[in-house]
Amino acid sequence: MQLRHVEYFVATAEAGTVSAAAVRVHVTQPSMSRQLRQLEAELGVDLFVRDTSRLRLSRTGQALLPAARALLQSARSLQDAAAFYSSGRIEHLVIAAPTVTLTDIVSPFVATMSPNDPVVEVRTGDGQTTAEMLDAGADLAIGTRRPPSHYEARELAVLPVWAYVSPDDPWAKRLAVDLADLVTRPLIGLPSTAHAREALDHAVAAQGRSYASFLEATNGTVAQALAASGRGVAVVSDDRRFDLHPLAIKHGEEALRFRLYVAWRPDSVAVSTIAGTAERLKIWVSRRYPN
Repeated sequence: MQLRHVEYFVATAEAGTVSAAAVRVHVTQPSMSRQLRQLEAELGVDLFVRDTSRLRLSRTGQALLPAARALLQSARSLQDAAAFYSSGRIEHLVIAAPTVTLTDIVSPFVATMSPNDPVVEVRTGDGQTTAEMLDAGADLAIGTRRPPSHYEARELAVLPVWAYVSPDDPWAKRLAVDLADLVTRPLIGLPSTAHAREALDHAVAAQGRSYASFLEATNGTVAQALAASGRGVAVVSDDRRFDLHPLAIKHGEEALRFRLYVAWRPDSVAVSTIAGTAERLKIWVSRRYPN
């Protein structure tokens, strides 16, 4: 059994399709499919249920997935330890976060790093907790929930959820909008696992309200594009795009916000480098989003 086959199994389970997993690990789809079948033959079990419409984990695959992730984490830890003892530094650093956080926070931060820093690999963690991202092999994980106490964690930022309207919208002269008024408009938002959507849903439920109309977009950029085309008000935490006008969302006396945490394993061989990167990220975020 080859380690890369286990990596392909985990990547396919997380991505949901062979094609998406193949892009993630930089192999062709036919090669990925062939090597997944080879792994199944070596293990003597079917890891996936294959039908005409989709590929999904079998019950055996679901049972073996945690062990596969643990195996990859152990292999990664061995590589990191070897690199650390060989050169005194780690070569790669994996940061996992939701898509919008990768786009608006992690990627711009990576652009400020130097050639002497570890090479950063990013992984999408939509719908995962920080603990789940770390268990899947991330060195740093960013999310809205503090992980259990055996992980290290710091508050990274408190970020607003914005209501974006087009420049010719009746609300375009406002600075803020009450949640009660917002839900009467056609809204464009993110899937239910996104942080901004979770914050919005919680606030709406807390006030005993419901949406008059809600269109779900795949990501914040698409939501803002739809708002720019006149289809409604985009409710996202992304930075502004398409010349839209941002409105703070008033929830009681406060603006609608959510907290982000950055977490890591304290027992990593390169914990000083990882913790140092987390602190640099926190400082960078405080400067980028001073309010």
